[in-house]
Amino acid sequence: MDRAPAPYMIRIDGHLGATTLSAFPALAPQQHGAQTVLIGLLDQSALYGVLAAIGALHLDLLEIRQLRSP
Repeated sequence: MDRAPAPYMIRIDGHLGATTLSAFPALAPQQHGAQTVLIGLLDQSALYGVLAAIGALHLDLLEIRQLRSP
């Protein structure tokens, strides 16, 4: 059984274009210097899906952090 959705921050090296960002419709992108940060609510299966997409796109994953819920 999946846990309840939680807010996550995922940091990726480089600037992601619109086509690449379309692989992550549930996440809000932000540019921080030479990195892209994706933020959104994900349950466990959605998180694994995002990680699989990052791997399939050969992106450089720098950090994953579960954020505190407000």
